[in-house]
Amino acid sequence: MWKAGALKDKRRRGETSSLGDALRRYVDRAGIGDRMAQASVVSEWAAIVGPKIADVTVPTSVAADGTLFVRVRSAGWAQELQLMSPSILAELGKRGKRVKRIVWRTE
Repeated sequence: MWKAGALKDKRRRGETSSLGDALRRYVDRAGIGDRMAQASVVSEWAAIVGPKIADVTVPTSVAADGTLFVRVRSAGWAQELQLMSPSILAELGKRGKRVKRIVWRTE
């Protein structure tokens, strides 16, 4: 874990830290790491659900309470995906995504 004096110690010794290290420390201090992990579901959606489901869906957002909102091409697909929600939530959990429920919305 990062300690407040660590950066000052590095500066005193003439060491520098990478931008990535600095960003990780900021994210940890700000407490937004969990929200960033939640939101990454949107960009990783196709890899998580596969091409067949990705072709008929578009994840739009993840609320702070863990609700994932997904647009679906048709009511028939929405019904099918509603039945698949437990397995999709399980896969999200395996990947470290903190999604508690999925709301499927037709276009």
